[in-house]
Amino acid sequence: MTGFRRTALVAGLLAAGFGAPLALAQEKVLRIGMTAADIPRTLGQPDQGFEGNRFTGIPIYDSLTQWDLSKEKEPSVVIPGVATEWKADDADKTKWIFKLRAGVKFHDGSPLNADAVVWNVQKVLDKTAPHFDASQVGVTASRMPTLRSARKIDDMTVELTTSEPDAFLPINLTNLFIASPTHWEAKLKAVPASVTDPAERAKQAWAAFAADPSGSGPFRVTRFVPRERLELAKNPDYWDEKRRPRIDRVVLLPLPEANARTAALLSGQVDWIEAPAPDAVPQIKSRGFVIYQNEQPHVWPWQLSFVEGSPWLDRRVRHAANLCINRTELKELLGGMMAEAYGTYEKGHPWHGDPKFQIKYDPATAKKLMQEAGYSAAKPVKVKVQTSASGSGQMQPIPMNEYLQQALKECFFDVELDVIEWNTLFTNWRHGAKDASARGANAINVTFAAMDPFFGMVRFTSTKTFPPVSNNWGYFGNEEFDKLIADARTAFDAKARDAALARLHARIVEEAPFVWVAHDVGPRAMSPKVKGVVQPQSWFIDIATMSME
Repeated sequence: MTGFRRTALVAGLLAAGFGAPLALAQEKVLRIGMTAADIPRTLGQPDQGFEGNRFTGIPIYDSLTQWDLSKEKEPSVVIPGVATEWKADDADKTKWIFKLRAGVKFHDGSPLNADAVVWNVQKVLDKTAPHFDASQVGVTASRMPTLRSARKIDDMTVELTTSEPDAFLPINLTNLFIASPTHWEAKLKAVPASVTDPAERAKQAWAAFAADPSGSGPFRVTRFVPRERLELAKNPDYWDEKRRPRIDRVVLLPLPEANARTAALLSGQVDWIEAPAPDAVPQIKSRGFVIYQNEQPHVWPWQLSFVEGSPWLDRRVRHAANLCINRTELKELLGGMMAEAYGTYEKGHPWHGDPKFQIKYDPATAKKLMQEAGYSAAKPVKVKVQTSASGSGQMQPIPMNEYLQQALKECFFDVELDVIEWNTLFTNWRHGAKDASARGANAINVTFAAMDPFFGMVRFTSTKTFPPVSNNWGYFGNEEFDKLIADARTAFDAKARDAALARLHARIVEEAPFVWVAHDVGPRAMSPKVKGVVQPQSWFIDIATMSME
């Protein structure tokens, strides 16, 4: 970063109010530099990938179930949120009963009850509901594709119905953030009477709600400037005493460029940055900042196309690409800020299984496979990969993809990179390889969380998740995989479910619909003033339990 650019960045931050120590002296303020280029949506269902969930979902809202983010040395598991217990009906496994927590209130003071839960399911699934919002559907329905409806049994009990028996539902529901119906109704009433179209009135109400949202989470929104900043204040009445914030205010800054984030941290303009520039880590540490990282169930891959004409239709080519990458060398280039990936789940994980194809660094075998497929140094296979310059979980996408571009050249791959904006890439992921948005790409580089079996495996291998339903961008799948998925989905016993998922993962590795490269370790650099940091084995992290000196 040039001196001029760094000075300009600091001046801009000062102008935005990030260099006013006297104003901040009386309160504990945590300032965060995100990788996102914009503030994730605040209306209840965030965008910007799971960075949105991390920064505008979990802090502002609650969900029926949530991730336990309190442990560093154990995998995160699903625990009760505003639902205290749940169970599938013994006679009909498509029906689930959820008991709600008493006394939970939204930031506007209204109660979070069964009516509110039903209303929030309708906002993304019921097109006839007056508050239905199509803009929230994509980031919700794709993450809980079997959920169909919700019904109030009494004020504190809800029945949820799925399209088929689905043991994954409680995990999926960590993504349904519950917004205040009362607050939304107030915004609707404020829409001018001259706006008569119901859909347009609802759209305007949601826009007003996003600018002034009401959830029930540990923080509430106090200021929102799109593409510039989001300010959150603590909710002193939050229902979970253990997560009642000790930080008065959180300020979120979109800083998509790694060097800009690093400069902001080193100059004292922010207290926390996501994904610091690897070459700046020694300087960051020498200046007394703390680097937190922990291997996460989060995969950095190329997802491959199986549409007609794709070079990846040949399994030998897919295997060769996986064998041609020196992941250890890439890890060194990233300053150790990655874990090497040899599948979606690694050995020791209950879902790893026993795949017959072993991913490793073996360029000799890779070249042999490519020659068998008809390729050589004189006749390389041309592949095009769509990626982004930054974004949630993308780690360091440009240098990583350029490394792959050079590494795969040795094994007769001619790789073209198509670099686009992160949120556009994320949208294209739903459109699929057949869509014009792919721009001729036959692979896409979108990282994904693998915390639950739907996110980690099902949405990429089921014929029911072809675009635009979910993220099977490459149209991979067949009857065998659908059967393996059904076996896991209908296994309501934990051990039987783990065994079924291990069989599914083994077959995924053998067929290789991905080039597996890395697992994110969630590197973030923080000021030593930030205390109580728990870096869980999760893509998420809990701001509410932190404090500031």
